[in-house]
Amino acid sequence: MNSSRRRQLLLVLITIVTLGSTALVAAAGSQAHERLPEAWVGTWAAAPAQAPPAGPDIDEVTAKGFKNQTIRTLVRTSVGGTQGRVRLTNRFGKKPLVVGHATLALPRPDAGPGDLRGDTVREATFNGQKSVTIPPGGTVLTDPVVLDVPWAQDVAISIFLPEPTGPPTLHYFSRTTSFIGPGDNAADASGAKLSKTIRTWYFISGLDVLNRTGEGAIAILGDSISDAIATTPNANRRWTNHLAARLNTSAPDGRAPGILNVSLAGNRLGADGAEIKLPHLGVNASARFHEDVLGQTGVRAVILELGINDVWLSHDDANTIISRMRQIASQAHQSGLEIFACTLTPWDAYATPDGTVQYTPALDSIRLTVNSYLRTTGDFDGIIDFDLVLRDPASPTKLRAGWDSGDHIHPNDAGNEAMAAAVSVDMLLDD
Repeated sequence: MNSSRRRQLLLVLITIVTLGSTALVAAAGSQAHERLPEAWVGTWAAAPAQAPPAGPDIDEVTAKGFKNQTIRTLVRTSVGGTQGRVRLTNRFGKKPLVVGHATLALPRPDAGPGDLRGDTVREATFNGQKSVTIPPGGTVLTDPVVLDVPWAQDVAISIFLPEPTGPPTLHYFSRTTSFIGPGDNAADASGAKLSKTIRTWYFISGLDVLNRTGEGAIAILGDSISDAIATTPNANRRWTNHLAARLNTSAPDGRAPGILNVSLAGNRLGADGAEIKLPHLGVNASARFHEDVLGQTGVRAVILELGINDVWLSHDDANTIISRMRQIASQAHQSGLEIFACTLTPWDAYATPDGTVQYTPALDSIRLTVNSYLRTTGDFDGIIDFDLVLRDPASPTKLRAGWDSGDHIHPNDAGNEAMAAAVSVDMLLDD
């Protein structure tokens, strides 16, 4: 073959390789920037529980329920979307729950308490109908509501309850003010008629959004440490709120997962709150796992933050606590979820409100044994070492003084922020 012919063939080969490489690069670039299809994902959730019995410290509506009243609830989103839908629950109701009217809107914090931005008030229907009846134990979803739901902002959900509800299904320690008033004010932008306030969520267990993050949601199955009962009310300073903000900032291309806090103050791995006449502390984690975790929209992972109440309240031994943790891990993996576990945090000097000191070195040795297991086991997909983050280096059985809310077991605002900062974002982001 002469030199001229060889040069021609070489040019052809170079052209083919170049075109092929260009096509591969273009295809890869197309995949990297391709818009994901819209999908529903949870942006906020709360674990429902049974109402506490009537008592001197229990509000009447909390114990007995509602009739011809509107409840306006504020919830904090983690991710945003172009549409929203609300999950209403009558899980612990003893009679059908009639919801006469519901709306979704954005609050107007610069106006009066409970006020809404009038241009954002949207009707939330149920299969095209204004009202719905939820049977005892049941749950319903509203139809999709066209509304630009913001990221990491408050959304207002208003429901009108025309008939007697009986003791309500609720999330008792919401740390967020709900507004209550007579009659149907669900669509009223003014909160003037909703003059009664209480920091409890009633009948609402979730808010979903339609978006293109493609990252699903992460559920936090925890107790009062994650329910953050010692943080500033109406400030959204739970460690889970801080984590959502970190993920929103760190996730590539704005693809952060939703964060769904389904924690319950006082919750335990192996015992119900009703056993100590405090039903609002919820049923045990194993019993509520399927509804509170698997029942969430788009959930792909769970963070388990439980066990300290099994130590000080139930006096369970380490082997029992570990066995129950392993069972939760097995349930998660069997359902195709990743699961991450949190070490049990310091509680030296903790006393119940009546002044009874609950901490003992013997009980704390159970916590330390459980933590040793968590740091060395392969049962979980990752560990979040909150004990290491929160403990006082000079006295490791105690919370750091600057992060102690004052009761020696619950972190304050700064402690919650430190907890969120210690979570590995890379561990939680889907590859």
